[in-house]
Amino acid sequence: MPDGSIVQPEAAKPAKLQLFETQKKIHPKAVKGLYRRLKTITFSVLLALFFIAPWIRWERGPDAPAQAVLFDLTTPRFFLFWIEIWPQEIYYLTGILIVAALGLFLATALAGRVWCGFACPHTVWTDLFVWIERTFEGDRAERIRLDKQPWTARKILRKAGKHAGWMALSLVTGFGFLAYFTDAPTLLRDLVTFEASYEAVSFFAIFAGMTYIMAGWTREQMCMYMCPWPRIQSAMLDEHSLVVTYQADRGNNRGPKRKSQSWDERRAQGFGDCIDCGQCVQVCPMGIDVRTGEQADCINCGLCVDACDSIMIQQGLPTRLIAFDSLAAQDTRAAGSTYNWRLIRPRVIVYALLMLVIGGAMAWSFALRPSLNITILRDRAPLFVTLSDGSIRNAYTFKVANKTRQNRAYTLSVDGIAGAEIKVIGEAEDEGSAHTAALSADADSVATYRVYVTAPRSAVTAASLPLTFRLADTANADKDSRDSVFMGPAN
Repeated sequence: MPDGSIVQPEAAKPAKLQLFETQKKIHPKAVKGLYRRLKTITFSVLLALFFIAPWIRWERGPDAPAQAVLFDLTTPRFFLFWIEIWPQEIYYLTGILIVAALGLFLATALAGRVWCGFACPHTVWTDLFVWIERTFEGDRAERIRLDKQPWTARKILRKAGKHAGWMALSLVTGFGFLAYFTDAPTLLRDLVTFEASYEAVSFFAIFAGMTYIMAGWTREQMCMYMCPWPRIQSAMLDEHSLVVTYQADRGNNRGPKRKSQSWDERRAQGFGDCIDCGQCVQVCPMGIDVRTGEQADCINCGLCVDACDSIMIQQGLPTRLIAFDSLAAQDTRAAGSTYNWRLIRPRVIVYALLMLVIGGAMAWSFALRPSLNITILRDRAPLFVTLSDGSIRNAYTFKVANKTRQNRAYTLSVDGIAGAEIKVIGEAEDEGSAHTAALSADADSVATYRVYVTAPRSAVTAASLPLTFRLADTANADKDSRDSVFMGPAN
């Protein structure tokens, strides 16, 4: 400097720390092959079942919903063809969820994340959304070029067409979800005529919006960061589970192959069968490279198998460079031995037995499920009342669940205390005996009664006596009983 001062160099600024990697959009390429056909067949069947099931009619009698599959929140009941589940029977839903979880464990132990790759609802809808995207914007290379191009009328039209298709499918999906909770024809009419309730419109918008966001925008991010199963499934796998694998001993070292290069020349140079074309990565909906080893994000969809097999066929080489295989099989073959896939293994047996036991117990319980059920709740305040003649009275809330589609009449009696009399508030007394009472319950409903039980003072020999309520149907053999207690003064 002219004044002779020394200027110190400016301190280097520290690099900006990024807490996460910016999302890289994945453009899965279309592929043909065995697993692609299996995926198409699977998601076609699942979508057909999802959209058709609410429209199936099932006659249950007057004043009963005629929809075969219905989660009726107003009744509330769960209807599945001839099966009707009441809120008090929530344990059936618990059992179904447990069996479903065990089935997922069993499928994972056998074939890895095959559920995620073929039957998961998120995978099914994402696959359909990608097909719509490919229809309007072209295959992978064309979509990548389109994203990089400036906005033109042609690009706007293609993007608008894609999003219009996504929104149309989202609306249909939103209606499909909501149709499981209310009568489908009525819901459709109310939505079309703008007569739907605020609740119906709100849930319809939520279901449609979440479908549009998750299947159209988040896609693989849902599987990688929001779904807990990739982190759990590793505990279900072992070395004998079938997963998508890459035969590194056959494929490496990998590198591009020139058209003029023969395979003898490549092998002389130490190259393997993999020509590093990247097709397995380009078709992967998760954007991963299976050649780098087993990964939790792999959904076992098998599309990379189809892509690699097509390349191997073009090159005149054996297929299954990438294939569904087990790690134990690869190690065994690498050692020069023959591997026999172990289908029956301890964990497989445990999962299958648990499914069989729990499923069998549920089926047995449902087959023996009574059509009549009673509930007793004794008043806590006061514990008892002493009447003018010295007798002791207890009050109870008595509920009768009539699970049939016919109105029923019942006879109520009590056992356990000699001379005990019954009186039902609001009901006419039984002319034949004060020791019994007549009750009734409408079809498919719960009738609630206020019941007084009065016992002579001489029969109340303790502060708490066991008491049994018995209810019998006057027209058939249906009956039920519940134990309770009768409170009195301490002697």
